[in-house]
Amino acid sequence: MYNHQPSDYECPFCGLDQEANQIRQGGIIYQDDRIISFISRDWWPQNPGHVLIIPKLHFENIYTLPFPVSDRIHRFAKCVALALKEVYHCDGVSTRQHNEPAGNQDVWHYHLHVFPRYVGDNLYHEKKAESNIEDRIQYVQKLKTYFDANIPVLD
Repeated sequence: MYNHQPSDYECPFCGLDQEANQIRQGGIIYQDDRIISFISRDWWPQNPGHVLIIPKLHFENIYTLPFPVSDRIHRFAKCVALALKEVYHCDGVSTRQHNEPAGNQDVWHYHLHVFPRYVGDNLYHEKKAESNIEDRIQYVQKLKTYFDANIPVLD
């Protein structure tokens, strides 16, 4: 249903719970039996360290995402929002999710962005850039420390 991924698509998010992929991403801040969350490689100049939350199983978009997985993702998004406020001292939080080419989806695995927001940050008007692993590690460590002390209750 509403499938746009090419038949030879190699999903960059599938298998993130494997050690080699964790190293490539720079570390995972949280995972359980349904979801994985990590600091995105894509950064906007005024909003570094934004978080992605994905299902462990491959679902291309919101149309095929099962309700229990969707529920877990969105419950954890609230936990991330609280963590960003506490750890990053941001002024607000935005979530963002895209479906299909017309909706600007560019990775064919469902994912939800959670951005720290700051007054005047121009998030939607700035161009993104790819961060390096050293930059991401500091954010991974901050959020892992937060979640170690504030274990999410998602059921």
